[in-house]
Amino acid sequence: MSSFNKDKEKASSAKKRKLKELLLKSENRICADCRSPDPKWASVNTGVFICVKCSGVHRSLGTHISKVLSVTLDEWTEDQIDSMLQVGGNSYANTVYEAFLPKDYPRPTANSSNEERADFIRAKYETQEFLKPSLRIGSSKSSSDSFKDSNHGQASASFKSEVGMIEFIGILQIKVKKGSKLAIRDFRSSDPYVVLTLGQQKAQTSVMKANLNPVWNEVLKLSVPQAYGPLKLQVFDQDVISSDDLMGEAEVDLQPLITSASAFGDPDSLPDIQIGKWLTSNDNALVKDSAINVIDGKVKQEMTLKLQNVESGEIELELEWIALNQ
Repeated sequence: MSSFNKDKEKASSAKKRKLKELLLKSENRICADCRSPDPKWASVNTGVFICVKCSGVHRSLGTHISKVLSVTLDEWTEDQIDSMLQVGGNSYANTVYEAFLPKDYPRPTANSSNEERADFIRAKYETQEFLKPSLRIGSSKSSSDSFKDSNHGQASASFKSEVGMIEFIGILQIKVKKGSKLAIRDFRSSDPYVVLTLGQQKAQTSVMKANLNPVWNEVLKLSVPQAYGPLKLQVFDQDVISSDDLMGEAEVDLQPLITSASAFGDPDSLPDIQIGKWLTSNDNALVKDSAINVIDGKVKQEMTLKLQNVESGEIELELEWIALNQ
């Protein structure tokens, strides 16, 4: 390993240690919003540590306002760690976001309803009612930039969430593995990419140039609402001059995965076993039956989908279910 890479790895390890030290501070052992003990989630944009119930409300605000990560389950980038370190934790963040919180304002507790929790969190972060108007922080900025602006009195407009008030029950981690025999949409090939849609959320892979058998192996994440529908998958051919061409689509029924995971409880306590199956039929795009397994304490489901409304093409996925109560 070169000296440059060693220095880079050393710097990264140092930042992770600092984040761990930040997590252990007493003010970060309670939720920044409702003061529930032992928060396991964080809002990178705002620099606060929050509980599972408040994290669901934060997700409904949209990632431009609150980008939520699990302290224990997610991989953090160095920039995300930097954002948390620069804010300094719950106490410092609340000196800004709750600077003008009225004494009689109804603050949520661990036992508050989702509506009570949402009213407070929206007022605090989205409409920023507890900040002096001249200090309001623009949602599109990083937390560190926002805190710099607040110190200089620079105002910028807040964004309204398009997602609305939604309660989430889990996170779906989708590994888009590869495609095969995809349709030709250019002269001799295609430049495919995959778009995944769940409700009003979308996630997209990178574009693979001139490849009908692309290997992505990219992991995308979507939050799963309580009233979830199918996961929609579309493959497009990137076009520089005209609009991108559709190269096929398919839907994934999430019910077998989520129902199986819920029925068996905490996967960490289970051995490696099969807990369910999504069966192929004329009504779905499965190439073959798709088993749902617990592997190393994680609920996973591999599948191959035959693309619909196109002359050819298949996509291989691996789903992982992470319940918000984990």
